[in-house]
Amino acid sequence: MTTPFAELTEMPDPVYVMVGDGYRIATYSWGDDSAPTVVVVHGFASNTRDNWVSTGWVRDLRRTGYRVLALDQRGHGSSDKPHEPHQYDLRLLASDVEAVLDTYLVDTASYVGYSLGARVGWEVTQDFAGRIERAVLGGVPDGIPLARLDIPQARSYIEDGTPVTDASTQNYIRLTERVRGNDLRALLAIAEGMRMSGTVDPDPSRAPAQPILFATGSLDAIIEGSRALAAACPQGRFVEIPGRHHFNAPGSRAFREAAIEFLGET
Repeated sequence: MTTPFAELTEMPDPVYVMVGDGYRIATYSWGDDSAPTVVVVHGFASNTRDNWVSTGWVRDLRRTGYRVLALDQRGHGSSDKPHEPHQYDLRLLASDVEAVLDTYLVDTASYVGYSLGARVGWEVTQDFAGRIERAVLGGVPDGIPLARLDIPQARSYIEDGTPVTDASTQNYIRLTERVRGNDLRALLAIAEGMRMSGTVDPDPSRAPAQPILFATGSLDAIIEGSRALAAACPQGRFVEIPGRHHFNAPGSRAFREAAIEFLGET
């Protein structure tokens, strides 16, 4: 029996998971609990609906037979949005994923992350290696996440509307304002928190041992860094997403199909 399209693209009400430092993380689940689970984690200034539902990922993963478990990362979507930079340490973001898996009683899963979600995924695949069987890391940033964001310009824009002149920061501002419900102060705190925590390049000497598919747009400035991370992983593989830059790669059918094929390998 064919599942109606509307059912494949609808958003369920969020189920809130309380994490270790007291914040609520909005989570969503689709599919049969007994099916293999794929946990999907969105990028900066996005959310579950924007990154995974509207682009067809949840629809196609369900059609392939997976249970999909998603979360709005702290500072995003329907999750709590603290304004303190220290609440966005990379390890805290990774521990949020673990808390969601624990709450849903998921012993093992595959992981799909994009941009910030992929950078978190690099940590998750190592910190919780026994639970993550394979992963797709799309647009994984090299260097300090969000390093291209000019924080003083972004802060001036938020506080008094001063026009932003830096091109990269303009792109981030447009991205944040495109997604309904974004809190610019929380998103600025994320960028500050990444720098305060001393987050650096993903360390190739600590490369995940699981099968990992790295995917980055052919027009994305970080493509060579992503390719190098794939080469550093014992079971790493790289796929180039044709004609896509960092901000529109999640909507690529080629990316989605390559990821689902990879997840189905044994």
